[in-house]
Amino acid sequence: MTTEFNVVIEKDADGYFIASVPALRGCHTQAKSLDVLMKRIREAIELCLEVENPVTNEFIGVQRVSIPA
Repeated sequence: MTTEFNVVIEKDADGYFIASVPALRGCHTQAKSLDVLMKRIREAIELCLEVENPVTNEFIGVQRVSIPA
C-alpha cells in the first residue's frame, strides 16, 4: 500500500531547492538538485510518519497575491 503526499517545492536566493510537506508539520528538506531533493523528502516523510500522523488537508492550488509596496 502507498500513501501520497503533496510536496511544495521552492527555490531560494542561493539556488537551493526547498521541499515541505504541508500534511506533516516540520517535514522539510533542501538540496542543490531536484533529484537529491526528491530522495531526501521521501526519507523525511518516512521519518516524520514514525512520530506523527498526517493531517487531512485537501490541496486546492497556489495563488499569487500582489500588495502595494
